Amino acid sequence: MLAGLLGLRSGLANLTELQTVKYANLGSLAILVFDYCITFSEEVQWTWFRPWDVTRVIFIISRYFPFAGVGMTAYDALRVSDQECTSIVEGYIIRVISIIAAEVLLVIRTWAFWQRSKKLLIGLVVCIVLSIIAVIAIDLTPTMLIPGEEPPLGTCYFESTRNAAIVYLILAIFESVMLILNVYKRVYDYKDFQSGIVVTLYHGGMFYMLCILAVTLANVIFEGALPSAYSNMFDSLQLVVHSVLASRILFRLRDSNERVRVPSISMLVMALDTQVNYLRPSSMPMSGMGTTREV
Repeated sequence: MLAGLLGLRSGLANLTELQTVKYANLGSLAILVFDYCITFSEEVQWTWFRPWDVTRVIFIISRYFPFAGVGMTAYDALRVSDQECTSIVEGYIIRVISIIAAEVLLVIRTWAFWQRSKKLLIGLVVCIVLSIIAVIAIDLTPTMLIPGEEPPLGTCYFESTRNAAIVYLILAIFESVMLILNVYKRVYDYKDFQSGIVVTLYHGGMFYMLCILAVTLANVIFEGALPSAYSNMFDSLQLVVHSVLASRILFRLRDSNERVRVPSISMLVMALDTQVNYLRPSSMPMSGMGTTREV
C-alpha cells in the first residue's frame, strides 16, 4: 500500500515537471512570434530590398526555420504520450540547421571584427565542422556518456538523454571561443577606437552573444544535472534565442551603417556596407586615406 502511494506520488510529480516543460516550450514559441511581429518592419527595411547573397540566405534560414522547428516541438509537447513522436527526426534536422545558420552569422560578425582575417576564418570553419561531427557522433551513440535516468525508448515522453548535455557543452565552448576572440580584439586593437560602427559591432553584439551563451549553459545544466523530466525545459528557447538575437545583430549593424553614412560597399558575409578603413584600428598601417576594397 505504501509502495503504491509512493509510486503514485512520484508519477504525479513527474507529470507536473513535464507540464512545466511543456509550458516553457510553448512560451518560447510565443516569444518567437512576438519578436517577429515587432522586428518585421526592420527585416523589410534592412533585408527585403537587398540583393540575394550568402548573408541573406543564411539570415532567411536562421530567421524562418525556427518557426518550423519550434512549431514541431510545441506539437510534440502538446501530445506527450506513450506514442511515438511523429516529427522528432524532422524537428531535429531543422533545429540543427537553424542553430548552425545563427552560429554562422556570429562567425561572420567575429570575422569582420578581425578585419577579414583568413586564418581566423579558416580556424572557425574548422571548429564548426569538427563540432558538427562531434555532435552527430554523440547523438548517434547508443552509449550513455553521462549516467542517469533515460526516457522510455520508442515513446514521446518529451525527454532527452543525458548525452544532450555534452552536445550543448560543445556549443557553449564554441560560443565562448568567439566571445573571447571579440574581447581580445577590442582590448588590443580597438581600445582607443571610438567609431560608431565599432561600438555597434562590439557592445551590442557582445550583449547578444552573452545572452546566447547563458541559454546554452542553462541547457547544459538542465540536460546533465536535473531530473530527466526537465531535460527539454529550454529546448525551444535555445533555438529562439539564436534566431532572435542573431537577426538583431544584423539589423543593428545595418542601422548603424546607415546612420554613419559611409560609402556603400557590399560586405558578402555580413551584408554590412562600410569601408574597410573604417573598421581598421589606428595602429594598423593604411595604404591610402581614400582607398577602399570590397569585402
